[in-house]
Amino acid sequence: MELKGKRVAVLAENLYQELELWYPVLRFREAGAEVKIVGPKREEYKSKSGYPVKVDLSIEEVKASDFDAVVIPGGYAPDYMRRHEKLLSFVREMYERGKVVAAICHAAWVPISAGIVRGKTMTSFWSVKDDVINAGATWVDQEVVRDGNLITSRVPDDLPAFCREIIKALTEVPVQA
Repeated sequence: MELKGKRVAVLAENLYQELELWYPVLRFREAGAEVKIVGPKREEYKSKSGYPVKVDLSIEEVKASDFDAVVIPGGYAPDYMRRHEKLLSFVREMYERGKVVAAICHAAWVPISAGIVRGKTMTSFWSVKDDVINAGATWVDQEVVRDGNLITSRVPDDLPAFCREIIKALTEVPVQA
């Protein structure tokens, strides 16, 4: 139970990538974390293949002080997520408080829109590479990249390394309340 006492928010929106949402949810619950699925509204969202997820909390109901980490799954959901200022503010505040902000695949769009990637080294799905570079970050092609409290990964095949790095960060680095 390496994550006992840790609270993790996993963001959801329509067209999320199934593995990139459910793998971290189940892995972190298995490790003892309290995991809450957070969306723009407290409703059900559908994955790219139509698989539903019902969020536990709306973005209006959460505060950065309530969580130790936020995980942002990819798919096309990040394009919808970045349209919600409250969601971007939540991610930005998590980052500013030194808490783990983790994004995989197309989810790099969310920290980019939150304005927290300038000067960072990160990875993403290859088609987002130009967005990462244009936002002022250095893009590298690696399964997982950790730069301070920002953790990024490329594709579903990288999920084991992505989750290991998040767990490592949550067990090593003290975060501010």
